[in-house]
Amino acid sequence: MPAREMRMEMFVRSLLRRDFSKARAHLDKLERIVGEDEWGKGYSRAIEGFVSALKGNEGDSLIFKLINEFDREKAKELLENFEGIASQEFRDDYERGYYTAWKELLTAYLAQSTLESVGRGKRRAAKKA
Repeated sequence: MPAREMRMEMFVRSLLRRDFSKARAHLDKLERIVGEDEWGKGYSRAIEGFVSALKGNEGDSLIFKLINEFDREKAKELLENFEGIASQEFRDDYERGYYTAWKELLTAYLAQSTLESVGRGKRRAAKKA
């Protein structure tokens, strides 16, 4: 696994645990990895937005909903959408970097085994009700 994707995986784990200081440390390392070109600026802007929305408890933000609702199907749908956007040739480097960050975040999010156990627990609770 490339260093950037590995670092994104650690970033997502920190977000899921609400460990914002660790998430911030991973964010800083991610920003060094992606660089300061237009693509890197777009990527950095996206991950800064992830942390900002979560720290601010912005309930309407996409990242807040993903982290708090553990909706695997919605995440898969978003991943497909963002992969499509990131691969469109007419997009500039900034946009490609931005949507690549979302794509990598969603890939790391979907790889978390804790989502499986949380999802099963929600289904069991719904069946009992």
